[in-house]
Amino acid sequence: MRKVKWGVLGVAKIGVEKVIPAMQRGEVSHIAAIASRDLGKARAAADKLGIERAFGSYEELLADSEIEAIYNPLPNELHVPWTLRALEAGKHVLCEKPIALDAEEARPLIEARNRSGKLVAEAFMVRYHPQWRRAKELARDGSIGEARAIQTLFSYRLLDPANVRNRPPGGGGLYDIGCYAILTARYVFAAEPTRVVATIDRDPNFMTDRLASAILEFPGGRHLTFTVGTQLSAHQRVTIVGDAGRIEIMIPFNAPPERVAEIAIDDGADLVGGGRRTEQFPICDQYTLQGDAFSRAILDGSPLEFPIEDAIANMAVIDALFRSAKSGSWEKP
Repeated sequence: MRKVKWGVLGVAKIGVEKVIPAMQRGEVSHIAAIASRDLGKARAAADKLGIERAFGSYEELLADSEIEAIYNPLPNELHVPWTLRALEAGKHVLCEKPIALDAEEARPLIEARNRSGKLVAEAFMVRYHPQWRRAKELARDGSIGEARAIQTLFSYRLLDPANVRNRPPGGGGLYDIGCYAILTARYVFAAEPTRVVATIDRDPNFMTDRLASAILEFPGGRHLTFTVGTQLSAHQRVTIVGDAGRIEIMIPFNAPPERVAEIAIDDGADLVGGGRRTEQFPICDQYTLQGDAFSRAILDGSPLEFPIEDAIANMAVIDALFRSAKSGSWEKP
């Protein structure tokens, strides 16, 4: 099968260390070029990763007629501007999360997609991992009864003031990792929250949110509660609780590509695991699966499973959480 030729905007760490190597192992994805505003950096990345072409500007990459699709891992505040330019240049675009700094900024992407006829989506790789596919199935097929509550904790410790995650306007925990908690709850519940409330603590020097906790209310009296932190010890865990059991996703977001992933299903018979069983999933790389899913949509003309409207809906929830933290009240997305 023919492979889609991809170009990468920038030499971001997530791109050169995770996404590009994973996509290079894909069945229908080929990384053909990479660009940086510093040609030396682009060439170094290209040499390291075995990429054929390197460009010293993003404009040169977008002007390359052989490139069909763009992966955009630029800083958050550059997601929309360069995604729009890529669409205008006739390229499909897979853009890193969060898609924008707010939902209003992201909405022009719908018109740009419609005008260009090209695909555009947000790069949330977790939805392609089989552990999440299975967790959603179990949460909705009665295996744990009616799924009513999701609890998520996601944290890491990052104190480097030069790191883009610690710099406004696009830094902070809600943008970087809170988005995962929101997205996966929307995915499992297959619904949008009706109202949200949040509390946020900001680093006094970075001015970005370093600790955020929230409650999201979904239709039918279902709740997501989550805490994300950028100055805590590293930890990830998601628990989906129903009236007849629960599902625990052990490494929900950064599932290692070199080891088996595992989820636990517990019927709640006791508190010591008497009703607990586990399911394991074959070794896979969720970035590879994500890239190939997008490439296949390009090749066969099929609609994306998660279109840009989904990204904007997720962004609207983040907007509401920021408003809630300021108002001290419940807010509607």
